[in-house]
Amino acid sequence: MTFPNSPRLLKGGLVLVNPESQTPERVIALQYNPDTVTRTLAPQAIPDAADRSSALRLKGPAVETIKLTAEIDATDRLEFPDLNAPAVESGIHRDLAALEMLVHPRSDQLITNNTLANLGTLEIAPIETPLTLFVWSKLRIVPVRVTDLSITEEAFDPALNPIRAKVSLGMRVLNINDLGFDHRGGNIFMAYLRAKEQLAGAFRSGDLSTLGLGRLP
Repeated sequence: MTFPNSPRLLKGGLVLVNPESQTPERVIALQYNPDTVTRTLAPQAIPDAADRSSALRLKGPAVETIKLTAEIDATDRLEFPDLNAPAVESGIHRDLAALEMLVHPRSDQLITNNTLANLGTLEIAPIETPLTLFVWSKLRIVPVRVTDLSITEEAFDPALNPIRAKVSLGMRVLNINDLGFDHRGGNIFMAYLRAKEQLAGAFRSGDLSTLGLGRLP
């Protein structure tokens, strides 16, 4: 039962942005928000072999990786088959395919590149995929590259269509070192970094006495 005054539960998910039109091409909302999201930030420091004057210097934004595990379940949909024909027909194949296409080029792009190769084209550019954004609230919208995708299918219907699965998703945040300042994704990363700076600026700093210090050595 949903109470009328209860807050609306926002979903996390992914947005695919068309590289040419710069407009949203597909929105993949997670069916259930995962309980945990693991983020790892590795600072881009100067190598230890450099001179001592560089010990506190950074070469650029930290390399951030994100990992989460999401669940997809068609059980509720199958309870009302008349309203959920796609789930009855193929279970969660559509949901899984949308995620898998994050790491596959389109078939027509592969055919085009193969045709160019057969025609003797010397230089064939790698296939450009849509810009992928990971959205986890309005304060965390980041361009990402999916680095690993693991799917564990846990239940099947009589036709062997998967109806329940766990999806482990690994992503690397793309920053301005990856995309540049002029790229749409670079602009989105800078907005993410500025929002983080504002939050850090609003943090209430403690006092040295809370650490048992009267002054620094």
